[in-house]
Amino acid sequence: MTSPIDSSTITMFGADWCGDCRRTKAQLDGLGVEYTYVNLIETPDAADVARDISGRTNIPVVVYPDSSHHVEPSNADVEAKLRELSLI
Repeated sequence: MTSPIDSSTITMFGADWCGDCRRTKAQLDGLGVEYTYVNLIETPDAADVARDISGRTNIPVVVYPDSSHHVEPSNADVEAKLRELSLI
C-alpha cells in the first residue's frame, strides 16, 4: 500500500466507532485545520501504516507535518502541537 501520509499536512488515522477519533476529528474541524482523514474501516491496510508509525494499535494516530505524531492525544496535546507548528 502507498503511504497515505502527506508531509505538507496533518494526517489522522481513525475509525468512526472510536470516541477519541471522533473527538479529535471534531477538534480539528472546529479549529478549521486542514488534514487528511484515513478511515481505517474503509482502508484497513492503513492500520499497518498507523501501527508502523506509532508502534501501537491504539487510535487515533495524528501525524503532523514535522513528522512527529500523537497516539490517542488529548485536546490540549493537539492544540499545543498546532500552536507549536503555527497552524492555529
